[in-house]
Amino acid sequence: MAVASTPSKAACDNASSSPAIIIGAGRSGTNMLRDLLVSLPYFSTWPCDEINYIWRYGNRSFETDEFTRQMANHRSVKYIRDQFESQRKKEPDKTLVEKTCANSLRCGFLHEIFPNARFVHIIRDGRDVAASAALRWNASLDIGYLLKKARFVPKSDLLYYASSYLKARIHKLTSGKSRLSTWGPKFEGMQEVFANHSLPIACAIQWQRCVDAAQEQLSDVPSHQVLTIRYEAFTQNPAIEFEKVCQFLGSQPTKETVEEVVKSVSSRSVGKWKKQLSAEEIEEIERLVGDQLKRLGYGD
Repeated sequence: MAVASTPSKAACDNASSSPAIIIGAGRSGTNMLRDLLVSLPYFSTWPCDEINYIWRYGNRSFETDEFTRQMANHRSVKYIRDQFESQRKKEPDKTLVEKTCANSLRCGFLHEIFPNARFVHIIRDGRDVAASAALRWNASLDIGYLLKKARFVPKSDLLYYASSYLKARIHKLTSGKSRLSTWGPKFEGMQEVFANHSLPIACAIQWQRCVDAAQEQLSDVPSHQVLTIRYEAFTQNPAIEFEKVCQFLGSQPTKETVEEVVKSVSSRSVGKWKKQLSAEEIEEIERLVGDQLKRLGYGD
C-alpha cells in the first residue's frame, strides 16, 4: 500500500504562491463571490473581510493604494508571502481565497508578489456601484468589523495605524460630517474628488479608477491566470457563472452542489440606480464616466 508523503518545501512554496485573488471595485460583488467560494470544501479565506494592513506592509505611509510593481520590495514581499503561507497552513488542502477591494488599484504589485496567483475580476455597472457605495460611506462605524481586521495589523505598524485612526475620528467629530472619513480604494486625487463632487458622483469616479486600473494591469498578467466576470450575468445565471469560476480555480463541484450554494443569489439589486439616483446625478455620472460605462456595455 502506498504511503502518503509529506509535501516538500518546494510544493508548499508553490501552493502558497498560488492564491485565488478576487479583484473588484467596492460594492461590485466581491464579498458575495468570496463567500460562495469558501462555502465549498475546496477553498478557505482569512477570518476577516479584508487584509489591507498586510498588503500595505513596507509601504504603509504611501498615500494611495496605487502601488507599482517596483514597490514590491524584498521586505514587503517576504512579509506578505509569509502571512499567506501561515494562513494557508491552517487548511493546507484548500486554495486560499483573498479579497481586498483596494487591490483593484495595484494588480501589478500583486502579480509581482504572487506570479502564479489566479485573479477573478468582477465588474458591475458603475451606476449601481455609485448608488450602493454612497450608502456605505454614510454607514455607522462597525467596531466589531474593525477589531477583526485589527488582528492582522503587523505589530510594527500598530502605533502608526492607531494614530491614523484616532486622527480620522477627531477630524470626523470636529468637521461635523456624518459620513466616514474615508472608505474604499484610495486613488490619487481622491480627497479633491470627494470635496468637489456630491457623494454618488465621487463614488462613480472611484469605481472608474478601480476598473480602469484593474483592466490595464491585468492585461499584463498571462491570460490563463485571469478570469473576468460581470455581476449582472452572475446574479442572473448564478449556477452557470459560478461553475465557470470554480473550473477556472481548479475545482469541479457537482451541479447539485453548485445549485445549492448559489440558491440565495439574487439579481434584485441590478438596476437599482434608476430609483436611488436623481436625474441630475445620473446625468453627471454619465457625463464623467459615460465612456467607460459604454465601453463595458452599460450604455442604457
